[in-house]
Amino acid sequence: MRILLIRHAEPDYAVDSLTPKGRVEAELLSRRLIQFDIRDFYVSPLGRAKDTAAYTLEKLHRTAEELPWLAEFRARVADPVTGRKHIPWDFPPRFWPGLPGAGDVRAWADAPFFDGSDVKAIWQETVDGADALLARYGFRKDGAVWRCTENTRDTICLFCHFGISMAFLAYLTDCSPLVLWHHTLTLPSSLTEVVTEERTRGEVSFRVTRLGDIAHLETAGEKRSTAGLFPECFTGIDSTDPAVNGTSGTEPVY
Repeated sequence: MRILLIRHAEPDYAVDSLTPKGRVEAELLSRRLIQFDIRDFYVSPLGRAKDTAAYTLEKLHRTAEELPWLAEFRARVADPVTGRKHIPWDFPPRFWPGLPGAGDVRAWADAPFFDGSDVKAIWQETVDGADALLARYGFRKDGAVWRCTENTRDTICLFCHFGISMAFLAYLTDCSPLVLWHHTLTLPSSLTEVVTEERTRGEVSFRVTRLGDIAHLETAGEKRSTAGLFPECFTGIDSTDPAVNGTSGTEPVY
């Protein structure tokens, strides 16, 4: 089986849609996706994901099922320095690896740092959503192993967001989402591909064969969007100062 995780094209967060460049990206992406034999489409309820999916769905005369849990990993937690609440993967590199169980898919959300936040609840929502979706195709998680009743060659496609797609991927591959959130970035309109491998009858591993692939942009000469990257810090400059980094104190919301 193959799962395609699509990050929405370049977003206009103010109106929860796409920028003009994002619409170009979504069109180029659609030309690529229609070449796949996709059994089922799923989409986040947020506008930027729906607008990205629309180009592919219109070409194929298909519809997508809306899954509420795909609406980004929207938990908020207080920053250890400023106290301001924001997404749970926007931490300095020296901070998050010190959280108890930071690298453990079963323990990371239990770190005392997340007490009083909705991080654990949203993680459980993600787990439950993933379990329900994969159960439709005969897959069931049993500890660190995924069991299957029928490992088909079907392809499904999910139009969503960086944060939630990496949380989903972490659950599939049995690693902490903190690792993927801080060490990967799938750029706008990118394609991540996961396939099942059944080396033992009735048991599968989910293996990532493509991560954040933007070949559809590169072959068309379309520049990549950097939406999702954080401002860098240079010597003598305080990158946390909104006057310097231009963020006005806000963070990317993916």
